[in-house]
Amino acid sequence: MVTSESQNGLYSGQINILIADDHELILDIARLYLDQQVDMSVSTAASLAEAVEVYQKTGPYHVVLLDYNMPGMNGLEGLRQMMALANGVPVAIITGNPTRPLMNDVLEAGAAGMLSKSSPVKSLANSIRFIKSGETYMPLHLTREHSKKHQGNTGPLSSREMTVLSYLGEGKKNKQIASSLGLSEGTIKMHVMSICKKLEATNRTHAVINARNTGLL
Repeated sequence: MVTSESQNGLYSGQINILIADDHELILDIARLYLDQQVDMSVSTAASLAEAVEVYQKTGPYHVVLLDYNMPGMNGLEGLRQMMALANGVPVAIITGNPTRPLMNDVLEAGAAGMLSKSSPVKSLANSIRFIKSGETYMPLHLTREHSKKHQGNTGPLSSREMTVLSYLGEGKKNKQIASSLGLSEGTIKMHVMSICKKLEATNRTHAVINARNTGLL
């Protein structure tokens, strides 16, 4: 599916997305949900070769998502090929089996992160917006796993703030974090303000960047 917005290149105010996956059901679900977002336009492909063809014909795009195991990928070679074609546009991996070693390999290759197919489809749009803003995305459980390994080095943050920070790293909004933790939105806002202050950050995105630079995430 190639949309008219994509045919016009980087449409002002619109996030143009290319998603490549050999599972038609996954593409249908992603397209159905993302097409409902007023700021998003979606094109799809079923293989790396098709993704390259679509990108060359209708690109550029703001964000490209590639299934790690679809035809033509050959591990990270397909990722590198698309990154070379995209020339600076963020390219991320989607997979049904996200692991820390794979995440490390993906990041080392220069990708914009990795999304899990097991994540709720409602989180997909936020993940894409997070990537489009220039941030690196990783599944929450991997963020928490990494945080546990460094819980003896949480720096100035409390355990609750570390939990909130993990959600920030996934691109969650205050309302979503509040719902997940069973807290009020106002309480989450206070935690975010405290995190920003302690990490000497001007905003939540800056806080995530600082946390990753210092090994907290």
